Amino acid sequence: MAAGQKLYPRATVKKIVKAHSKRNVSKNVDVLIFLDYALFLQTLMKEATINAKQVGERGISGKSVKKVTEMSLAKFKG
Repeated sequence: MAAGQKLYPRATVKKIVKAHSKRNVSKNVDVLIFLDYALFLQTLMKEATINAKQVGERGISGKSVKKVTEMSLAKFKG
């Protein structure tokens, strides 16, 4: 973490999630949200890499990421 950056308050994250879901949330819901987000990004980049190689690109481009975003989001829909 860079100097000067603050962590997002855990209580605030829990309040936001509780307000949107209208359900009780567990004690470590913020950690679970972060881990799910990290797993989503990992999947997105892996799929974008595969797509870029199939198209013949040398690296990952924004176009490759856009093509696989919907598919990756569908995998993580709750």
